[in-house]
Amino acid sequence: MTVELICVGTELLLGNIVNTNAAYLAEQCALLGLSMYYQSVVGDNPDRLKELLVTAKERSDLVILCGGLGPTQDDLTKETAAEVMGRRLVLDLRARDEIDAYFRQRGSAITENNWKQAMVPQGSIVLYNANGTAPGIILEGENVCLILLPGPPGELIPMFKAQVFPYLHRLQPEIICSKMVKLCGVGESRVETEILDLIEGQSNPTIATYAKTAEVHLRITAKAASEAEALSLIAPMEAELCRRFGSAIYTDEEAVTLEEAIYQLLKKHQLTLATAESCTGGLLSGRLVNVPGISSYFKEGYVTYSNEAKEKLLGVSHQTLEMFGAVSKETAAEMASGCMKAAGAELGIGITGVAGPDGGTKEKPVGLVYIGCCYQGKCSVKEFLFHGNRSRVRESSVAQALTLLRAVILDEAGV
Repeated sequence: MTVELICVGTELLLGNIVNTNAAYLAEQCALLGLSMYYQSVVGDNPDRLKELLVTAKERSDLVILCGGLGPTQDDLTKETAAEVMGRRLVLDLRARDEIDAYFRQRGSAITENNWKQAMVPQGSIVLYNANGTAPGIILEGENVCLILLPGPPGELIPMFKAQVFPYLHRLQPEIICSKMVKLCGVGESRVETEILDLIEGQSNPTIATYAKTAEVHLRITAKAASEAEALSLIAPMEAELCRRFGSAIYTDEEAVTLEEAIYQLLKKHQLTLATAESCTGGLLSGRLVNVPGISSYFKEGYVTYSNEAKEKLLGVSHQTLEMFGAVSKETAAEMASGCMKAAGAELGIGITGVAGPDGGTKEKPVGLVYIGCCYQGKCSVKEFLFHGNRSRVRESSVAQALTLLRAVILDEAGV
């Protein structure tokens, strides 16, 4: 079955709010095995909405509309949908009672325009709203089904989960199940080359690559009658990816981040960590402290932007700074070693570079970054030349620092 999504609201067109509903609904429809070929955003204009809806109902089996079900004059989604489907609006007594109860419970006066929300297209399935006043609507036609949902995510998401998902699952009994395999330390082009035969021979399951900053994510997707059956189709593909990429895979759980995977390694092997940052200015520490429980293993973080701070707090040699400069592999190594010793940790990582947009030279251009990682006195340093603006260089530096840290734990620590 094909499904089309129409999000209604002038505030979406103006960029006043981010359209998170579209991402959520697209993901849920994919899980249901529905094919979505079109998404649209239209303002609070009944003529343009009608034009779009007429087109949508001719080319799609299902049309989901979100927004425009409220009490104000510009909330005209329901009225427009009823007109397109040739239905008149009738009063739904339960919806009216629930609107009345909603305002009474809050001690608020009900303005007359709120009763407009209790009017529904004749013959429709009403989706009563436990989190707001506007009910949703399922309007079944001969060749198309319209599903109208309220715009606020706090109302739309629970309504979809409790009422729309089961309804659509009955229409489309097959489900789609996915598994995410995440890699670091391997470039996108290499990953694609390594799995080209799998991509060319795919049917069910399928595999898709997603390039992230210093990471590549592989999504394996299968369609089946049940989740268990879909997972059994995914398992051989996942095993093959593990065989090909080995330790470059840091997780097969979609919600797990690289810093969380590192935390698990630190916890498992009882290792402590300190950081020293120059051009990243604390971004690496920020990524790490996002992880609950990291305080038991992340001892100290130093932001040493100036040469004086590098010398004073980390013990970087004045001679090193004079001879090689702040942006050098030698300084990165001493920063990593210095923070490790100062904190009394087993691991230390140091980042120094030219984030731009100014400060670059022919010998040391903008984007040049050195990252050092020390484990019990043994240091590894990598040189990078990142492209993009200042923010991009800093984010890339942090991502590569996490990748190097993980590699050192796995390789140098022998765990």
